[in-house]
Amino acid sequence: MNLSIFQAFIIAAIQGITELFPISSLAHAILVPYIFHFDFSLGSEGLLPFLTCLHLGTALALIVYFWKDWVNLLKGLFDRQLKSEQKLLGLIVVATIPAGLLGLLFEKKLAALFTDVKYVAIFLIINGFLLFLGEKLRKKHQMKTLAELTYGNAFLIGVAQALALLPGISRSGVSLIGGLLTGLSHEAAARLSFLLATPIILAAALLEVPKIFKPEFHDILMPSLFGGVVAGLFAFASTHFLMKYFKKNDINSLLPFGIYCVVVGVLTFVF
Repeated sequence: MNLSIFQAFIIAAIQGITELFPISSLAHAILVPYIFHFDFSLGSEGLLPFLTCLHLGTALALIVYFWKDWVNLLKGLFDRQLKSEQKLLGLIVVATIPAGLLGLLFEKKLAALFTDVKYVAIFLIINGFLLFLGEKLRKKHQMKTLAELTYGNAFLIGVAQALALLPGISRSGVSLIGGLLTGLSHEAAARLSFLLATPIILAAALLEVPKIFKPEFHDILMPSLFGGVVAGLFAFASTHFLMKYFKKNDINSLLPFGIYCVVVGVLTFVF
């Protein structure tokens, strides 16, 4: 896999922005090198460890941004009086299970989809329509707080999040939709989605990131580490923007992202 620092910067910056936006970072990480004719194969063995390094940078950015939430959640493990924090931690665990299990079971079969840009374009279009559908079907009255979610709600959000194992389906997008369908506001659904991202990404990192230290991946070590830092910086800025955006816009706020996904997906598929 031949990847320059400049190419790593471009891919990492786009990944850091699109990981939290509901427009599929994985789709963009695959499409951008294809569109700009970067000199490496989508089927390269080094691609997945490289992309996982970028995701790890994103996860660290989310931990920094939501550090107060994570401190309180960890305190809840030892303090029985922090019942709301204990429940939220339980919700995160339950919602993480479906994607984790399905990812382990179908890892090799799903990896084959990453090498075909047409599949990515199709799933990106589907992602756009899912965002439209989520806004149409969402519960607009009697908004729930995170504390009012049930474990059944969390499991359904987790099932929705598992769809993001398909390249082109946004993890943040489908988990946002799952949150909206259970009665959360856009802001609460986004907060839960971003908290859910951390354990999923860290789990994937434990499996893939060590590979970049193997001798056969020596040429992508520096681009991967550099890309992780760049992705983290852009992810932090994206999280800050989106939390403000969803707080101010609680009606049809996913529609612009849905239009973008459909347009980019159609253009990619056609041209």
